[in-house]
Amino acid sequence: MLSSNTIQIVKSTAPVLAVKGEEFTTHFYKTLFTNHPELLNIFNHANQKKGRQQTALANTIYAAATYIDQLEVLLPAVKQIAHKHRSLAVKPEHYPIVGEHLLEAIKAVLGDAATDEIIEAWGEAYGVIADVFITVEKEMYEASAQQTGGWEDFKNFEVVEKVEESDLITSFYLKPSDGAAVPSFTPGQYITIRLSIPGETNLFNRQYSLSDASNGEYFRISVKKEIGNPNGAVSNYLHDNVETGNTVEVTAPAGDFILETNLGTSVYLISGGVGITPMLSMLKTIAKEQPARPTTFIHAARNGSVHAFKDEVRETIEIMENGKKLFVYENPSDEDVRLGAFHEQGFITENMLKALNIDKDALYYVCGPVPFMKYVISMLGKLGVGEENIRYEFFGPSIDMKKEEAAVVK
Repeated sequence: MLSSNTIQIVKSTAPVLAVKGEEFTTHFYKTLFTNHPELLNIFNHANQKKGRQQTALANTIYAAATYIDQLEVLLPAVKQIAHKHRSLAVKPEHYPIVGEHLLEAIKAVLGDAATDEIIEAWGEAYGVIADVFITVEKEMYEASAQQTGGWEDFKNFEVVEKVEESDLITSFYLKPSDGAAVPSFTPGQYITIRLSIPGETNLFNRQYSLSDASNGEYFRISVKKEIGNPNGAVSNYLHDNVETGNTVEVTAPAGDFILETNLGTSVYLISGGVGITPMLSMLKTIAKEQPARPTTFIHAARNGSVHAFKDEVRETIEIMENGKKLFVYENPSDEDVRLGAFHEQGFITENMLKALNIDKDALYYVCGPVPFMKYVISMLGKLGVGEENIRYEFFGPSIDMKKEEAAVVK
């Protein structure tokens, strides 16, 4: 238990660190990777360059400090982060290293104000927070290893099939190289792919949603090619260099953006671009396990050439008793028009959703680019859907959607 004095010190200094969040996190990561370059084999380099990892860390530190005397409030966020840590093979021995550099960063940012009492208080608080993460992650590692076909860290998988789904998205079908069983997973979860790219010093880790229902035979990931984007090193390498017969390292499925199959409520699956991947896993699972469950699948794409899985979605909806679909194309081609490949042109709007007679008590799953999600979540709120009914997933470190509301396109 932390003393009342420690709690008071941490809470009183947290706002100062929040104001200096960028300076604090930049200093932290710079010294961490300088002193421990081996940790670059774990962290996503692209998120570092874009500042997303720094922002996520600042938000986490501030939240932990704010609720240091009632950490149970943070448990949902802790579990979300712990899923990512387990998927990246973060271990207990990493926490003291991180703690040492966090305290060093606090000293650097606070300067003369960083008294021994303040540093000791933060050291105590970090120890308690680290223990919470280590405990949660230990349970996750054990659960991962103990399930049928499970394992703990990374395992070699063979690419048994590579399929082009659209001009931008390609699917990779993966099976264990040792011929072992493929563990089950919950629709919406992801796996981490680890690659060694020729010419690069460090390993690369990327997390990709599983795009098919759990089947015991293979994992399928569907990857967007990031043309001209230097941050798409892994995605582009997979497209250009990884072929059938090649081997990649994989961690067991993780993530808490999952379909709630224990409920009979209506479901709306709303996606944009490559955000379709976890939604397709959810849709196919509903079709297999709850075919009578009312489900509406809404997908936005630029046009038919970049719209992946349109036939797979159509075929899945056809075998469902209460399935509906809505494809919205921003800029359809003449071929799209001729084939009747879409239902609406432009962007998803409130009027489109109203026309569907949306059920305010349904569950809404949203996935896609951050601006897309901000917009859709804002629209759902205007239509009377409560926050408790909305689930969303974005790729990369966590951000605070509520803080992003001001940026929603009106």
